[in-house]
Amino acid sequence: MNIILLGAPGAGKGTQAERIVATYGVAHISTGDILRKAVADGTELGLEAKRYMDAGELVPDEVVIGLARDRLAEPDCEAGFILDGFPRTVPQADALAMVLGELGRSLDAVVQIAVDKDALVKRLTARRTCRGCGKVYNLLIERPSQYDVCDVCGGEVYQREDDSVETVTNRLDVYENETAPLVEYYERKGFLRRVDGNQDPDAVFDDVRAALGD
Repeated sequence: MNIILLGAPGAGKGTQAERIVATYGVAHISTGDILRKAVADGTELGLEAKRYMDAGELVPDEVVIGLARDRLAEPDCEAGFILDGFPRTVPQADALAMVLGELGRSLDAVVQIAVDKDALVKRLTARRTCRGCGKVYNLLIERPSQYDVCDVCGGEVYQREDDSVETVTNRLDVYENETAPLVEYYERKGFLRRVDGNQDPDAVFDDVRAALGD
């Protein structure tokens, strides 16, 4: 099964992707994780990507498409994949279609997780991350036992620069302007399945499974 997850930052794509991977046994491809690793490693690509990520802007297509192409060609994707965070624009979607054609693969479904903008701002500005192990908390639903100390490794829990109110607002504006047209794009092609992301994660996943015909 080859799936794309669509949704604004904070919509819960990562949570649902983990459940889809566990249920269907497909490879999870998160361009966000790939880009953050490049930033952490301090590569030339990572430094370039960081400028855009810190400003809440999209990383250039040529960078993301190259990463996605290489990842989709890896052996674990032969049994299926879920794309989380890519494509983000219509040109990226066109490029993805070409890449999949070259690899002899096709999409089965595009799942859109829709969440109200006010709820997205609250979710994203409440997010905290451990500097040590990368564990992610959300002050609305999952707080560490001590405010700034990770329960898992004891590392410092902090708010990332891209989780500030200003950056979050900019990220959502960028999404509306550049990414939302993907909904219409995939709807025209008959791939789109809409899911209400304002529900609790269990209810969202129930709807995701129903959207995938399970």
